[in-house]
Amino acid sequence: MAADALRTLIIDDEPLAIERLQILCGQIPQINLVGTANDGDAALRLCQALTPDLLLLDIAMPGLDGIQVARALETSEKRPAIIFCTAFDDFAVEAFDVAAIDYLLKPVALGKLQRAVGRVADRGTSPGRSSDAAEQAEWIEEFWIPHKSEMIRIAATDVDRIEAERDYMRLHVGSRSYLLHQTISELERRLNPARFIRLHRSTIVRQDYIVKLAHDGLGTWKACLNDGISTRIGRTYLAKVKAMAGR
Repeated sequence: MAADALRTLIIDDEPLAIERLQILCGQIPQINLVGTANDGDAALRLCQALTPDLLLLDIAMPGLDGIQVARALETSEKRPAIIFCTAFDDFAVEAFDVAAIDYLLKPVALGKLQRAVGRVADRGTSPGRSSDAAEQAEWIEEFWIPHKSEMIRIAATDVDRIEAERDYMRLHVGSRSYLLHQTISELERRLNPARFIRLHRSTIVRQDYIVKLAHDGLGTWKACLNDGISTRIGRTYLAKVKAMAGR
């Protein structure tokens, strides 16, 4: 076990699933297994008592399910990273809405679990991290987007612009776009403000995708983007956009 191993809880209502994860965890030096729980209520009590760094969390459980557990922990002072381990593939959108690190299907393969745990460690979710590192780890680094029968990984830095479409966000990545079920306010909160900026109540763009700012002489400003599109800048967001440009 590594000296800075992640304090980890396994939460699953199936004893055999817990046993299998325990065996896998024993083969991963980055994991320090500190407990197990077989339902959501017990998981929350253990999280309060043990302040783990990582949860290996089932979704379909009696009482509170895994998604509800993740949402209940969103306001925790020290929120653990979450890797969902589930037999069902139809909760992926909800899982990444609560900023899960990964979504692994049972039976969980050792290699996939090792890679997911490695991502947690790389994000600095280990004991003793500084407050700056903790804050930085809150910025979303990747999206997992349901597309046809697949889940597509998109790095946040590859997203050029984001537009709201009712209850969905359309992520523009080069010549392609993908829909993500999330509100624009929640997405803005999770994106690194050093890289992304909101221009309008329905538009967020990557800052280096902006070519220039222009105005019509009547007080209305717009941002001209690298793909030739011009987006009006809302009054609410104009001061922040000008500050980005050093004005």
